Amino acid sequence: MKKTLVLLLSLVLVIGLCACSGGGTQPTAAPTAAPTAAPTEAPQPTVAPTEAPAEPAWPDLSGQNLLIYCGAGMKQPFQEIADLFQSLTGCEMNVTFANAAQIQTQISTAQEGAFFIAGAAGEVKPVEEYVASSMKLVKHIPVLAVASGNPKGITGIADLAREDVSTVIGDAESTPIGKIAVQAFADFGVTDSVNLVATTTTAPQLATVISMGEADAAIIWKENCNAEGVEICDTPDMDAYVKVVPAARLIFADGDAAADAFSAFLATDEANAIWQAYGYELAK
Repeated sequence: MKKTLVLLLSLVLVIGLCACSGGGTQPTAAPTAAPTAAPTEAPQPTVAPTEAPAEPAWPDLSGQNLLIYCGAGMKQPFQEIADLFQSLTGCEMNVTFANAAQIQTQISTAQEGAFFIAGAAGEVKPVEEYVASSMKLVKHIPVLAVASGNPKGITGIADLAREDVSTVIGDAESTPIGKIAVQAFADFGVTDSVNLVATTTTAPQLATVISMGEADAAIIWKENCNAEGVEICDTPDMDAYVKVVPAARLIFADGDAAADAFSAFLATDEANAIWQAYGYELAK
């Protein structure tokens, strides 16, 4: 009986020990997190290398000068062009504004100067022996100008033959616009009928005479019709008389670096824009 009890107690003890030390489920280890990749840095902007200062567009002509002759009717735009060239290069620009006959005389007698900016190509012919080359600049457009409001009802050249219309023209001996007027009168058959009250030595003076009420009409350059009291008569009569303004380079400036530069400048957009701002059309 004792043996049986001892065996039973031993069996119970063994079972208890097995339960305490038996292979239970082991806790699952937390998965090892994958190493986080370092964030990729944004690429730094590439700094463009500093550009070297641009070379000046025009040479430094300080201490040099150019003598230029120009028709008086183109004074405003051409003086602006000359002033701009001087500011860009330092070249002193001496511009003489006068009528064609005066300029032709000065070129022939003084035999100096770099350019002759003429109102028409025909004005260069009397001094062509002193011309080395020539380039076209702008159109010179003649118009029939009348008093503002056109109180006389002028519609064309033929109306200048009326007794109630007074006319002023440029001097045909000294100005291209005067020559054009004389030619137009002949072409329209009114030479002997036009009531001429005055002649002027320069084109701008024609507009002044009309604006002051001293004449009813005049043949004048388009760009000179900006005076108060003057307007352009809407007529095609003057279309056949359009001229071209040339820049005639004189032989006295042959090999002159300043003259070379100014010749190039006359063909630039800057120079063309000034002409156009005053109502001129570029020559083709």
